Amino acid sequence: MNKVILMGRLTRDPDIRYSQGENSRPIARYTLAVDRRRANADGQREADFIGCVAFDRQAEFAERYLHQGTKIAITGRIQTGSYTNRDGQKVYTTDVIIEEQEFAESKAASENRQGGSPYGSYNGGNAGYGRSQGMNSAPAPAAGSGYREEQRSEGFVSEIGEGFMNIPEGVEDEGLPFN
Repeated sequence: MNKVILMGRLTRDPDIRYSQGENSRPIARYTLAVDRRRANADGQREADFIGCVAFDRQAEFAERYLHQGTKIAITGRIQTGSYTNRDGQKVYTTDVIIEEQEFAESKAASENRQGGSPYGSYNGGNAGYGRSQGMNSAPAPAAGSGYREEQRSEGFVSEIGEGFMNIPEGVEDEGLPFN
């Protein structure tokens, strides 16, 4: 099985190109800065910079919604390759071919971030809210659309804002499933 799951921030805007020929298709390339789980000996957090490639609908999603500094989660597969450069040396490549990509933070959180990422800051473009999963992707709600819905579960009502549920008061961290 060849499956990769990553979460990180784009180091720059995606590079969009189109294949040649009569069946031209969009290809998006970007680098994802993925923090390592543990700090190094000096207590500094390090990151890996991973090349990602998206085709067709995924590339169109990247072109429209992803920008430098956007935090996303992706799933895909690793693909290796090689080519000979202009100096005649063989160069080996490793990329993640994207199958799914989605936002990993709300639009409000990304806009409120004040240069907290060493990989560049979000430029406030039109990175909407939503996810892209192949042919089932839905367009992101328009900026400022006030997307809200209610969640009713086990006797309490909580407002969901921008896709995240508010945790009711009195729930301790130990009671959350992701601890």
